Amino acid sequence: MKASRFAAAAAVAGTAVLTLSAPAFAHVSVQPEGTAAKGGYAVVDFKVPNERDDASTTKVEVSLPADHPIASVMPQAVPGWKVEVTKAKLDKPLTMHGEKIDEAVTKVTWTADGKGIEPGYFQKFPLSLGALPENTDSLAFKALQTYSNKEVVRWIEVPQEGQDEPENPAPVLELSAATDDHHGSGAAEKAAEKTEKTAAADSGSGSDTTARVLGVVGIVIGVAGVAYGVLAGRRRTTA
Repeated sequence: MKASRFAAAAAVAGTAVLTLSAPAFAHVSVQPEGTAAKGGYAVVDFKVPNERDDASTTKVEVSLPADHPIASVMPQAVPGWKVEVTKAKLDKPLTMHGEKIDEAVTKVTWTADGKGIEPGYFQKFPLSLGALPENTDSLAFKALQTYSNKEVVRWIEVPQEGQDEPENPAPVLELSAATDDHHGSGAAEKAAEKTEKTAAADSGSGSDTTARVLGVVGIVIGVAGVAYGVLAGRRRTTA
């Protein structure tokens, strides 16, 4: 009897632990497709799981960090969702490709056209970002998740190093070290160098070919001149 009660209590406790720990694994997160290097460009995916059993996620709002504005933000089309990009004036203009930019994207909103993210499913929302800042190791994106029952979950608590994860953590993008060719300059330089070497090789090959052709032409002309002199001498002798 005691054993059965103990087993029942353990089962209830286990269920409670799973229920309490579920939100920690079901929060909105962000991950790059490949790498997200400082000073470079990256495509990142915001992964939004549905953590409700009786409602669908119908709206997702992602706010970009105001302390590290990003000049270029481009959403990828997601079937079944409308996307809206919100911009605002910058206190300090950014310089991108030699041009000053006085506004940047502050928020991206996805709204479901149909059923949205149903219970038991998740959805990825890709964004192309750049240039990523070089003076920070991570970027925090605060997000709001709206359900079909009008409930709004605010994923806005920025995790702090050395502290436990908050109940509703904001998605955080970790940035990797900057690379020499993160703007593509390294690849461009290599391509240019290869082109120059190819052109030089072609030029050298062309010079050799031209010299050979001129040499052959000179020999032919010389032989023709000798033959003409011989024939002219014979004609004089005959006459």
